[in-house]
Amino acid sequence: MERIENTGFGNIKLIQDPEQFCYGVDAVILADFANSLYPAFKRAADLGTGNGIIPLILSHKNSESHITGVEIQPDAADMAMRSCRLNGLEEKINFVVADVIDIADGKLGESINDPALCEGAMDMVTCNPPYFVKGGAIPSSSKAKFIARHETTARVEDFIKAAEKLLKRKGHFFMVHRPSRLADIMYYCRKYGLEPKDMRMVVPKPGETPNILLIHCIKGGGRELNVMKELSVYNEDGSYSDEIEHIYERK
Repeated sequence: MERIENTGFGNIKLIQDPEQFCYGVDAVILADFANSLYPAFKRAADLGTGNGIIPLILSHKNSESHITGVEIQPDAADMAMRSCRLNGLEEKINFVVADVIDIADGKLGESINDPALCEGAMDMVTCNPPYFVKGGAIPSSSKAKFIARHETTARVEDFIKAAEKLLKRKGHFFMVHRPSRLADIMYYCRKYGLEPKDMRMVVPKPGETPNILLIHCIKGGGRELNVMKELSVYNEDGSYSDEIEHIYERK
C-alpha cells in the first residue's frame, strides 16, 4: 500500500510502496556526494531512478537544475512522477520509462520518448544500479524488488556506457555500489572514457569493513584518483554519525 513520507529535505515529500523497492541510505549519500563535489550542475540524469528519491534530493539542493530520471519499471516511474507533481517540481524534474541498456546502445532522444535525453546533453549523471549480478543473490518474492536489486537486463557495464553516452565532455559521473564490484567499475569506467577522480568507502561503524562504495568520474579527465576519508553511517552506540546527520540535513 502506498504511503506519503516526508523526506526531511526541505518540504520534499515522497510516495513510496513497501511492496516495491524503498530507498535507503545509499541513495541519500549518493545525492550528497554528487552535489558536494559538483554543486554547479545544470542538467543531470539519474539512471535506474526507482521512486525518484535522488532527483528529488538533488532538485532540493540545486533549484537551478533540471533532472531526468530513467527507470525501466513503469509503476515505479509513475510513482516518481506523482511525487514530482506532489512537490510542484514538474518543470524541474521529469521521468522516462526506458531500459538503460537501450541508452547504452545509442537509443536516445525521440526513440525513448524524451528529445532532451540525447548524446552529450548532461553535465552530470548519477546512478544507484542493482547491486547483484543475475543469479548472485536470493531472489525476492516481489518482482519489483527483484528488478531493483538484480541485474535483470542492464549490467554495471551498461550503466557506465549509458552514462558516457549522455555526458558532455568533462561531465561528471557519480555511482554508488558495493566494494566487491570495484575492479569491474574501475575497468569499465576507464574503458568508456570516464576517468575515476574520487572514491569514498562507507562503513557501518568505525573500524568495520566497508559495505558501500562511492565513485566519481569525469569524462575525459586526467589520471589521478583521490581516495577520500571513509564515511561511517553509525556511531559505536548505534546512533547516526554526525556526518550522516548533516547529510540528512538534521544538523
